[in-house]
Amino acid sequence: MKLAFKALLVVAIASPLYCSAQSKGCDAKRSSIEQEIAYARAHGNANRVDGLETALARLNANCTDASLRSESERKVTAAQKKLAEREHDLQKARDEGKSAKKIAERKRKVDEAHADLERAQTEANE
Repeated sequence: MKLAFKALLVVAIASPLYCSAQSKGCDAKRSSIEQEIAYARAHGNANRVDGLETALARLNANCTDASLRSESERKVTAAQKKLAEREHDLQKARDEGKSAKKIAERKRKVDEAHADLERAQTEANE
């Protein structure tokens, strides 16, 4: 019973921090990793602690808000390129008179690429 209560307490404390880490910069990511380290230590998971400490050290050495923005922008650009390629493939299939099945498959890929682009844009705007 005590263990269940402790686990619930940790989740209740860590959840808002985890959510904030997804929408803010390096400090939020750092806080999230530190919370995960505390949770792993509390549960005696030494391998997880080692991995998280490595991740924290890399974050501390390399993370800047500018680098996060740059990475987000790179993801948006890559998603835009992929969407353009998929749209070109779909138009080519239509122009060549491919089967309805092939056209539907390419349309599905366009839809997936569009969703990926929207996701990348959303992340870049957070």
